[in-house]
Amino acid sequence: MRKHLVAILCILFVTTSVVAQYNRDYFFYIGRKQMMESDFKEAIRTLNVLLRFDENAYEGYFLRGIAKYNLDDLLGAEADFTTAIEKNPVFTTAFTYRAITRSRLGNYDDALSDFREAIELRPDLPNPYYSRGVTRLLNQQFEEAIDDFDNFIRYEKKVAEAYINRGVCHLYLKDTLRAYDDFELGIRTNRESPLGYNRRGVLLLQQERFAEAEKDFDMAVKCDSTLAMSFFNRALVYNETNRPMQSLSDLDRVIQLDSTSSITYFNRAIIRSRIGDYNRALEDYNKVAEYSPENVLVYYNRALLYQQLGEIERAKNDYTKAIDLYPDFANAYLGRSYLRHLLRDYKGARSDKQIAERKIAEYKSRLNDTTYSIYADTTRRFDKLLSFESKLAGSSFERITSRRTNNEKMALLPLFKFTFTQDSTKQTATIQAFHSQRADDFIERLGNPLLALSCRESNIAPDSLVAINRRYKSKIHSASATFEELFSLAISESLVKQYTNAVNTYTSAIQLSPTNPFVYLNRATTQAEMIDFISSIDNAYQRISIESDPARQLHNRTTRTYNYDDAIADLTKAIKLHSGFAYAYYNRANLLALSGKLPEAFDDYTKAIELNPNFAEAYYNRGLIQIYMKDTRKGCLDISKAGELGVEEAYEVLKQYTKQ
Repeated sequence: MRKHLVAILCILFVTTSVVAQYNRDYFFYIGRKQMMESDFKEAIRTLNVLLRFDENAYEGYFLRGIAKYNLDDLLGAEADFTTAIEKNPVFTTAFTYRAITRSRLGNYDDALSDFREAIELRPDLPNPYYSRGVTRLLNQQFEEAIDDFDNFIRYEKKVAEAYINRGVCHLYLKDTLRAYDDFELGIRTNRESPLGYNRRGVLLLQQERFAEAEKDFDMAVKCDSTLAMSFFNRALVYNETNRPMQSLSDLDRVIQLDSTSSITYFNRAIIRSRIGDYNRALEDYNKVAEYSPENVLVYYNRALLYQQLGEIERAKNDYTKAIDLYPDFANAYLGRSYLRHLLRDYKGARSDKQIAERKIAEYKSRLNDTTYSIYADTTRRFDKLLSFESKLAGSSFERITSRRTNNEKMALLPLFKFTFTQDSTKQTATIQAFHSQRADDFIERLGNPLLALSCRESNIAPDSLVAINRRYKSKIHSASATFEELFSLAISESLVKQYTNAVNTYTSAIQLSPTNPFVYLNRATTQAEMIDFISSIDNAYQRISIESDPARQLHNRTTRTYNYDDAIADLTKAIKLHSGFAYAYYNRANLLALSGKLPEAFDDYTKAIELNPNFAEAYYNRGLIQIYMKDTRKGCLDISKAGELGVEEAYEVLKQYTKQ
């Protein structure tokens, strides 16, 4: 896309005026020359002089807009393209490139409107059709995108990317035959580009046509020996066809090109384990643990490897680490049970086995789908190779924005809950915290100085949290437990990630006090956290599609969804019991957003802000939602307001956002 912006400089026609003729032409010529040499900052300075001579020189604003675009000042570029259009309302090219800029900003509605203007002005120009097709592809309007690529191809039959992008559209419409034909046309059009070979090769790989896929990846490597994707994809083919040494060779090449690729280290560790190269596999798992320390699968798989090496204590420690990260991981308990038995710790082995069996039974009794129970399925293996586009770790609270931004820093701020913390004054960004007398009375009723209402992680040390949990457990006798004791125990269980136990304890507390809104709030939060943690594991096996060119970015997520209905129902109950509680609306908005119900989430954030006009976290999350819904400017204004109110993440997001 960027090269298209620069290419337009070669064909611009300059309309000169009688006034300041020499200076105007001179500065325009110099500015354009500097841009052709990619000296965009100097070009902007030169064009500033031009525009001081002639403020009506719409071509100057247009060129400066291109320079700003190439410096990632997207909002500045949009402003200059807008001025160029105001000066010349029939400036077709300015409409086209303002549309491209707005597309990169995620403002697809306005971008499509600009493309429509450009095409109405000059229906014979092919480029707007191509660019609008890309925008519609980004917006997942696949059938409309195909129409645009068809129109572009009628004029321009030698642009390989048009066929490839049309093929991607067909692929997402599940028409693999047409997708294959388009990828082939893209390859025939430009046999020197690796993109078509990679696209067709991945499709062939998915169809288990391994020999044909291998030929395509061979060609991709021949076209560009610096593209890691081609080597990685070919390594997958070698793995599927039982050629581990060739697969390892290609993965080695990927790591030479990108030494921090944790997904590559993970795959290489699996293959090395299979061929008995345990020591080097261990080195790879250590690298994965370094780059993805919160991913439970790394420790689970490394425990199996230590077990193969006979290092029982280290294997047991890794199972323990996996359990610490995810206390409901039944397979890890079973693995540790076996090792404890070998170490003659029969009591511990029996305990782990009982815990695993109980968790498997709980999953099977509570859930009708496999969203949770896959990690209680003792037949499931976790050593399959992952695709190039996979992620080893990620929070579901990141999914809502990462689909659009691919930026880990742009994540929804988390849910509010009653929790234990040592400094409650720093647990909210809001300058003036929302005041609820009922919540204050409730905290006073529990009489625990550590209790606070917060959306931040507890700052109490993990060992102390475990001790708190044990203390509450030792005090409680199920027959005589009070509501206050059960509520506090449930908080401690959720803090040590005993999610299933925590949900059950909150349920017992509700039986004692069914009209208390705060217990529903916390049970909902715990249910959501359980889903969040499990999805972070499950995401290791989900495919996404990534492109280095922003014009071709399309993030295809898995069809697996995570069901927040029970948690949302609890929050709805809390709202009925306490209709003025801003945090309940905020929490429900988060879960609606994660469920894909963005307009409903927007409404709940708005209600939370109405109840508390200084609700910084609600402004921040509503801003992200609006960006995702393509209302870019309003979203940035909300995030700016959040920064004004104290959310430190806001300015980092605004900074990162303008770099996309």
